[in-house]
Amino acid sequence: MAKTPAPLSLWPLEAVLDALSPEARGSARRRLAPRRKVGATTRVGTDTPLWNRLVEEVRPLLKIRGEKAQLSRLLGVHRQAVNEYFVGRRRMPDAERVLLLQEWLRVRRAGKRPAW
Repeated sequence: MAKTPAPLSLWPLEAVLDALSPEARGSARRRLAPRRKVGATTRVGTDTPLWNRLVEEVRPLLKIRGEKAQLSRLLGVHRQAVNEYFVGRRRMPDAERVLLLQEWLRVRRAGKRPAW
């Protein structure tokens, strides 16, 4: 008879965190810490290491002429919002847009132009 894996709730937290990248580990530890304010939106800064890393990877690609406008069309936001995400760093997109952004980045890293 096959052995079923233990549910995630029984896994030791450190074993799960060891499998993650250093940025994800730090983010998970901060998320498990007591929250300052219930319902508060995460702000860009030291508490968002994964977002900071994504910004570092996207910014060089946005220097190519027309990329910011193309990305804004893909995400369904104004070009100024894309500028605030990556240049001004005053805003963060919602989860759906972050997933679209990650897919766009994957395609661009492959040296292709997204065909959306």
